[in-house]
Amino acid sequence: MFASSSQLIVKHPKQLTKTWAQNVLANHSPNITVSAVNLISVDVGTTSRIHLEVSHDGTNDLPRHWFIKLPSLTWQARAITALPRLLATEVYFYQNLIHQVPLDTAPLLMAASHFGIGSTLVLADIRENGAQAGSAGQALSAEQAHAIISKLAEFHSRFWNQNQQNPPYQKLAGPIRHLENKLGSLFAVPLMKRGLKKAGEEVDKQLHQPAIAYAQQRKRIMDLLNQGSQTLIHRDCHPGNFFWKDNQPGFLDWQLVRFGESIADVAYLLATALEPETRREYEKPLIQHYCQSLNQHGIKEVNFETLWQRYQIHLCYPFEAMLITLAVGGMMELQSNLTMIRRSAAAVADHQVFKLLQVD
Repeated sequence: MFASSSQLIVKHPKQLTKTWAQNVLANHSPNITVSAVNLISVDVGTTSRIHLEVSHDGTNDLPRHWFIKLPSLTWQARAITALPRLLATEVYFYQNLIHQVPLDTAPLLMAASHFGIGSTLVLADIRENGAQAGSAGQALSAEQAHAIISKLAEFHSRFWNQNQQNPPYQKLAGPIRHLENKLGSLFAVPLMKRGLKKAGEEVDKQLHQPAIAYAQQRKRIMDLLNQGSQTLIHRDCHPGNFFWKDNQPGFLDWQLVRFGESIADVAYLLATALEPETRREYEKPLIQHYCQSLNQHGIKEVNFETLWQRYQIHLCYPFEAMLITLAVGGMMELQSNLTMIRRSAAAVADHQVFKLLQVD
């Protein structure tokens, strides 16, 4: 018998019982019996991320190590993610779009969401199949960035200029994203000021006033960043959201998935994942590679000069996102957060991004 969503949605790690695991597996095979569950770890950030070992009598094809995402146990993260329903968006993505995405992702075991009740996502732990998870503060090499960009070009080309009003795309471009942008602009200034204060020496003092002016003009700038050709984007391409197997990347954490300009993903990747020295040496060749890859996948309208210009102004968002993460607190391990603030601040300074955005 299939389990209902009310039986599958949980709010706290203590609810991850043998009975619950049995209900999850009932949707795969009613003949499998769960004998025990063992809570391995709980990591609290924008969500609560849990590793669970499940003993069952199924075949080896059915994972015994699960990765589970629940609403965050910290009030700060819940407050910032509740209205835009970030976990619910990720559940929707896995339920409706994952089969169209030409990327390696963690295999889905269960995704359930119900307004007013909550959301629960259960994936196979990628480490069970020999993959290695990335970490948020990790510095990627130029070769790793090259591999990710190749995958991003394939992904972006798959959804290039799709009609956002058609299901199942509408939910990723509709009212919930407009609400998120409004909230982001409403709280941009106080959060930017708090983030800059907490970041200390990681952000050059010369960037402080332009960064606050950017926050004051955030709505105009977000409109500017959305002017390019639209496609499905990941929107959170920092090094902790990848896994690696046989030197090839897989993609994790789809809470921020949406329609947007494709180069935004590349800018987020290079600003947060590369040390400044590496980025300075390789960013132009990497953008050229991205352009060529899009062309090879049938997107002939793009050229390097335009992509380079758009890349530079999109560097503002990873800088903002990392500072807001720090300002809110409880959403990311502190040292990793500071490391990515330092990297993204260097990218903004190198490219004089605030001058390009005409921030007064």
